[in-house]
Amino acid sequence: MSLYKNLFKQTAIYGLASVLPRMFSFLLVPLYTDLLPKAAYGKVTIVFAWMIFFNVILAYGMETAFFRFYNNEPNKKAVIETTTVSIFWSTLLFLCSALLLKNHLADWSGIDVQYIIYTIWVLVLDALVIVPFSKLRAYQRPVVYAIIKIGNVLVYLSLNVLFLIYLPKIAQTNPDSFLGSLYTENFEVGYIFVSNIIASFLTFIALSPNYFHVSWEFDFALWKRMMRYGLPIMVAGIAFAINEQFDKILLGKLLPANIAEAEVGVYSACYKLGLFMVLFRTAYTLGIEPFFFSHAKNENAPQTYATITKYFVIFGSFILLSVIVFADILKYIMLRDSSYWEAMKVVPLIILANFFLGIYTNLSVWYKLIDKTYIGAYISIFGAAVTLILNFILIPIMGYYGSAIATIAAYGSMMIISYFLGNRYYPIPYDFKKISGYMGLSILFSIISFYYFRENYFVGVPLLLVFMYFIYQNEKETLNKILKRKNN
Repeated sequence: MSLYKNLFKQTAIYGLASVLPRMFSFLLVPLYTDLLPKAAYGKVTIVFAWMIFFNVILAYGMETAFFRFYNNEPNKKAVIETTTVSIFWSTLLFLCSALLLKNHLADWSGIDVQYIIYTIWVLVLDALVIVPFSKLRAYQRPVVYAIIKIGNVLVYLSLNVLFLIYLPKIAQTNPDSFLGSLYTENFEVGYIFVSNIIASFLTFIALSPNYFHVSWEFDFALWKRMMRYGLPIMVAGIAFAINEQFDKILLGKLLPANIAEAEVGVYSACYKLGLFMVLFRTAYTLGIEPFFFSHAKNENAPQTYATITKYFVIFGSFILLSVIVFADILKYIMLRDSSYWEAMKVVPLIILANFFLGIYTNLSVWYKLIDKTYIGAYISIFGAAVTLILNFILIPIMGYYGSAIATIAAYGSMMIISYFLGNRYYPIPYDFKKISGYMGLSILFSIISFYYFRENYFVGVPLLLVFMYFIYQNEKETLNKILKRKNN
């Protein structure tokens, strides 16, 4: 039980590092949707979607490779040094190349060149802190990790508020002041990216001492092995980015030009209501990856993984049902402009899709542990193919609703494929009966609540209570043991 307690503790702290920043970002949604035209919000979304792709490319699987080799190699210093040198020089190469090609990138993407330049610097600064953050996780220093992550987003949030709300007022009332002189009219989108650059730069400064304690030794043989392990992870990451973000890009390309960016803005705003499932999944992933590797050699590792997966499904099912029951309350908090509510119908699909992705993360442990990461790449490529094909087919017919269907189809198919392949290569004794029971009941209750009794809390709340009782009845033996241990 102490094993799970330690996992829960680390996941809780890493979760805090993920939840609080995303919750702060959550506060930016009403700010953006209040102050930015839909098309401008859509433009911001599209730029951030491209950033996700390049974040994956600049990491090229070395973060996951770092944890794998750090736990397996006797010379841990060599792993740290080699990873640091590799990421540092590849990032500088990207910086020089991207700045030289900035005009071509702007023409190719349809994004203003000034936003391309801002994006390049954000990507570079974020890439340079990959290894320092990984070291904090490997050294099991989640508190420091959380403080820096939360500090980054606090700076980002504060600067957004300053630039978008207070700076225009200062410029109007006191134009000759220093802050007033910083104001540029109709530069709202630019201020968002400037805020990001400053926050990323301060994060880099906080972690820069890591580079002063590196002897810059490079083990080429080790690097080749890490690359063989990491490159399939990169391919899987690119495929994941397609599944996660390419729908926004394709909506901007496939819909009529006069409505495309506005539709992206509406879709992205309602997409944010899936935040709570994303938070849960992200926090869990940060805590679980080092745990999986560090306990891979334990005799009872498969049973441990099975138990962890079951409880992930329990919590995930509860979050799924809770958010869907109260989705129409959340929209009043996040989306005060009622014109965004037209996309509310995608919310249940997006939440369920992220739940499937979380389960897939659990199920995918097998190919990482047996060093067959290329299988994970194949699964992700399959999911990306589903995403692209269905988006190309459905967007012209159904708009953003087609994108939501494509997302849930992609993650659902990846989850199923990973389950069956995992049984073949690395059997884990999952409690399939209970897992499917929790998932099935939460999905059924969600459908009833949202599509038949939407905003009727005399139905939705009792369904949630019934589900909680169902969990207690099935898990009361474990719960009683935990309660007895606390009392003792």
